[in-house]
Order: sequence, then structure tokens, then C-alpha cells
Amino acid sequence: MNKLTRLFNGRMPKMVMFDLDGTLVDSVPDIAVAANGMLADLQKPQVEESLVRTWVGNGAAKLVERALINAGFAIDEVIDPAFHHAQLDRFKTHYGQHSSVNTYLYDGVLAFLQALSANSVEMTVVTNKPREFVPNILRSLNIDKYFSHIIGGNDLPQRKPAPEPLLHCMKICECTQSDDVLMVGDSRNDIEAAKNAGIPVVAVNYGYNQGRPVETDQPTLVVSSLVELIP
Repeated sequence: MNKLTRLFNGRMPKMVMFDLDGTLVDSVPDIAVAANGMLADLQKPQVEESLVRTWVGNGAAKLVERALINAGFAIDEVIDPAFHHAQLDRFKTHYGQHSSVNTYLYDGVLAFLQALSANSVEMTVVTNKPREFVPNILRSLNIDKYFSHIIGGNDLPQRKPAPEPLLHCMKICECTQSDDVLMVGDSRNDIEAAKNAGIPVVAVNYGYNQGRPVETDQPTLVVSSLVELIP
């Protein structure tokens, strides 16, 4: 048995749900361009990509909020809601023009997707990123064919770490037994969502977790590459 099958008593899971940013792809290079485009429109200084990395993981709205606070637009760390909404739209416009220019797959991802596909494991994406950006990113990297469904951050009222996106995905895939399903992510949001949904979770240690070691949040298993899970 390998690391994956050990989680499922010697067998393969029926379905694996993947986070996107920080798990399958490094999207920060393009997100940073969009964030800096928004800031330039506001006549604010550009920020380093390394700082943008600390803003990723809770959806576009939270990223924009963090960028605006950093740029000095907050009063007691609170952003005016109408201003925030307008800048979120501005960010999305920039990101829509640059969502798959420099985004790339992490090492080991393609090999793991191919291995799961060869074993007839259903795969889905459950992300806090707005849905409208996800299909193009997957297509541009030629991995869209592996995923049967996408749950985006604006598809439901709740987002990870709430369990509802995972439970909804399991329901539409008709795979509702918790011992048949695995979540793979890179952050506290993914780990808590999986725990709240009652399913095991593998965390990669190379993604975005606001500088917090992913081991701290006690996932079922931590790996440094998805090749470690290939059966």
C-alpha cells in the first residue's frame, strides 16, 4: 500500500476534491499583476509578489480587502463596502485579462491526475476563487479534462472553511460516503472544511497558508509533492 491507499484501508478513493490555488497551480504571478493593476488605477504604489502571496486563500474579496488595507484605505481596518465592491470589480477586470499568463502547474500535479484518471477516480475542483476564472485556467494548462465538476467561491453562500462546498460537490457527484472521498488542499481553509465535512484531507506544504506551517492545522497527511500519493 502507498500513502493514498493507506488512507482508504488498501483501496482507492472514489472521488478526490482539489483546491486550486496553491495546490494544483501557482497563480500568484497573475494575481499579483491584477492586484497591482488595481492599485495603479488608484494611484497607489505597486507591491511585491511575495506580499500578495500572503493575501491569497480566502477568495478574491478578501484579497482585495487586504490590498486596500495595505494601501491605506481602511479606517480601523474597515473598508467602505461600496468602495470595496468597486475595487473588487476593478481587480476582477484586471485578473480576467491576465488569469492564465504566468500561472503554472506545480511539479507532480499532472502525474497524480493521470494516475487517478487511470484508476477511474472522479476528480473535482473546490476553490474559493470566483468560478468565472477557473475553467480558463484549467484549459490553459490542459488539465480541464480531468475534472467532472467545479465548485467556485461564488457558487454557494458559504465558502471554505465551511463544509458546504465540499458536501455540495459530494452530493452532485453522488458520492456522499465520507470514507470514499478525499480532499487535497494547501491551507487551513481546506483542512477545516474537510474536517467539518467529516472526510480525510491531504495537505501539500508548498502552497499558500498565510505563512503558517500547514502541519499546525493537523491534516490527515502532509506531502511535499502529489507524486507521493501516486499508487
